[in-house]
Amino acid sequence: MHWLDKLGERATRSVAHATSRRSVLNRIGKALVGTAFLMPVLPVARSAPADAKKPQMDDTACDYWRYCAVDGFLCSCCGGSMTSCPPGTSPSAVSWVGTCHNPLDGKDYIISYNDCCGKAACGKCMCASAERERPGYQMFLHNDVNWCMSNESSIFHCTTSVIVGMAKAKPKP
Repeated sequence: MHWLDKLGERATRSVAHATSRRSVLNRIGKALVGTAFLMPVLPVARSAPADAKKPQMDDTACDYWRYCAVDGFLCSCCGGSMTSCPPGTSPSAVSWVGTCHNPLDGKDYIISYNDCCGKAACGKCMCASAERERPGYQMFLHNDVNWCMSNESSIFHCTTSVIVGMAKAKPKP
């Protein structure tokens, strides 16, 4: 093994005598610059995956665009749908409203949030969003109220979110 060490030492010393630090840095720089010209030529997948382009539209997820001002259990998880109460419950006679932005068409919609009343709380898919919520003295814009108070049964079960119209666009100044 001693001969291998001597061979390695001689090779290293001869390279060290023939080159300087500057020449080594020069060669490294040339190699880096040369590879920089080759990089754009290499194939690269530049498009985003199909799932990334389209926003996810899961009506049982709290981040679904219609639920921007919801506060309660989602009826879509409790035997109903976004727009209808589950069997055995009835929609509240009064509701609160919110304006939510639909990322698919870029428009804002007025959403009526109706509580479904008459059964014990569902307990699934609890969402509590307070986007653009107003103080309690503006009742129709406040979501922390038991909206079943005007029904025969004031027991809250879940909440629907019904589109009632399109929000008017603000005029540009």
